[in-house]
Amino acid sequence: MKTVFLVTIPRVMLGLLFLVSAVDGFWWLATGTNLIHPPTSERGLAFEAALQNSGFVWPMVKTVNLAGGLSLLFNVAPAFGLALLAPIMAVIVFFHLVLNPQGLPVALVMTGLGLLLLYAYRGCYAALFR
Repeated sequence: MKTVFLVTIPRVMLGLLFLVSAVDGFWWLATGTNLIHPPTSERGLAFEAALQNSGFVWPMVKTVNLAGGLSLLFNVAPAFGLALLAPIMAVIVFFHLVLNPQGLPVALVMTGLGLLLLYAYRGCYAALFR
């Protein structure tokens, strides 16, 4: 039962979050419109537009979101999936701290889920710190 609450539920929730983000990002690439777009500040929209208009950053980030999200969702190398998503999660948190504070609650939930998984998979990362 402990494993379900410390690992399975956070893994599936974080996987779904990043899968939805990837689908929305690829939808934007294909159509120029978002499926889901939460309220974003003017500076946040400018940052997002810069990523999208770069020509390569947006597709790369959404590909990593997809790979990491599917890895977590289907429990295939989830520690690797979490490692892929960690830098993106850091950018999301700082984005909301600096540019779009209204999205901070979701970023904090995402961080909490990530930290639970980091603790659960800590043995997989031990060799990185020797």
